[in-house]
Amino acid sequence: MDLTQYLSSSKSNNFFLLAGPCVIESEEMAFHIASYLKEICESLDIPLVFKGSYRKANRSRLDSFTGIGDEKALNILATVRRELGIPVVTDIHESHEAAMAAEYVDMLQIPAFLCRQTELLVAAARTGKYINIKKGQFLSPQSMSHAVEKVRAAGGTAVSVTDRGTSFGYTDLIVDFRGIPVMQEACKCPVIMDITHSLQQPNQGSGVTGGMPSMISTIGKAAVAVGADGLFIETHPEPKYAKSDGANMLPLDQIMRLLENLCVLRAAVNEMR
Repeated sequence: MDLTQYLSSSKSNNFFLLAGPCVIESEEMAFHIASYLKEICESLDIPLVFKGSYRKANRSRLDSFTGIGDEKALNILATVRRELGIPVVTDIHESHEAAMAAEYVDMLQIPAFLCRQTELLVAAARTGKYINIKKGQFLSPQSMSHAVEKVRAAGGTAVSVTDRGTSFGYTDLIVDFRGIPVMQEACKCPVIMDITHSLQQPNQGSGVTGGMPSMISTIGKAAVAVGADGLFIETHPEPKYAKSDGANMLPLDQIMRLLENLCVLRAAVNEMR
């Protein structure tokens, strides 16, 4: 699959979507979420990439859930990809993971904390997969052009960047929506807005990240209004029981209404162009 072409395949010039659970918890859960998302996105003309981390490495506490096993989780992603016919994306954390994960997925994602890691970006680019780089909470939008250039210099031809908020004090993030057009111009690639992680409240004393999921719709509307190419959403049937990042996830049964509203807004934005 040519993922670049697929992401721009909407007949209505709609945004594309990266969505799924924070981490793969089971095959049953992955298929439940992916099947539901596929049905909705097909009805709304939204190109979908199913997201699921096969392992969570950036955890505050040693006892935090990290995954069900690398090979098991990657095989689940590959099965979703094959049986549902939709592309899939997962995170990688170290350069040696790139080639391994690339055998199972269509897109490799670089976590925000690791977006300046040259060896990781180069290893990801050399797989030939589409690379999505999350903007570090500590970086300006303009500086993401350097991360993109590393991927391109290493032979990567398909790349996007994702904003997920900027550190604001010790336990909060803020979204500067000027960053979307700034990164589109500086990076010359699609820009995605992560409308769930940008509402995290990190670095809590308990070691468990908080969140403001009630504001997901607000962030999503603003991102579409300023012209984001894609959206990133983590969703779960029951966020309070999710094994990772449940505090800022969107309940699965709320995603249809959200996407319907955002598609209406996107159509209005397209009319104004």
